[in-house]
Amino acid sequence: MGVSTSAPATGVRLVAMDFPPVNALPVRGWYELAAALRTAGADPSVRCVVLAAEGRGFNAGVDIKEIQAAEGHTALIGANHGCSEAFAAVYDCPVPVVAAVHGFCLGGGIGLAGNADAIVASEDATFGLPELDRGALGAATHLARLVPQHLMRALYYTSRTATAEELRRHGSVWRVVPRAELREAALELAGEIAAKDGALLRLAKAAINGIDPVDVRRSYRFEQGFTFEANLAGLSDGHRDAFIAGSNGKG
Repeated sequence: MGVSTSAPATGVRLVAMDFPPVNALPVRGWYELAAALRTAGADPSVRCVVLAAEGRGFNAGVDIKEIQAAEGHTALIGANHGCSEAFAAVYDCPVPVVAAVHGFCLGGGIGLAGNADAIVASEDATFGLPELDRGALGAATHLARLVPQHLMRALYYTSRTATAEELRRHGSVWRVVPRAELREAALELAGEIAAKDGALLRLAKAAINGIDPVDVRRSYRFEQGFTFEANLAGLSDGHRDAFIAGSNGKG
């Protein structure tokens, strides 16, 4: 359980999340993921990273049970900083990152997938931000990288999800495959990328990030301020408690 790294092909690193039962990451998990991504990207032999997950879904966001069990605001602040670091580690990775998404991709999962360079998804993958239902605000920055602006707003306000096929039609998902073929399809794309000149790939990643119209790290941190404001205003605890009660504390 935790974050693992492997080398399934020349020039490719596979970073996988495994936090049962639903890959709702605790504070330490976000930092562990950020460290693994940074280590992979710092290796000069690596030309592409695949970010994947084990279990029922790609990522269900933060561990709400951990936040509610902690004294004061320590866990909430830890989750805010941890998510910010993990999302930035994807975006700032010196080489392209391919996200292999299956099942649910919610909350923090959108931050990870939205900051990836490419997404390969299984047919059962769904993407969304249930933040308002959890007493939080955030990752609209990253959802806006996956769908058009007005759709992002409607999905955000309703907490609805979009399917992998819908995202493929919007151009943000590279390929949709049966779940059993997901890892192979993601590694196939990663292998095609890794066949390029490694030095040029790193220059290309820096160049493309440099022309991005939105500073994703600053934008997301701005959003997080409203999450903390909602918490201080007493708007969040009831939603988080209700979610835990309804899910039997499974995240």
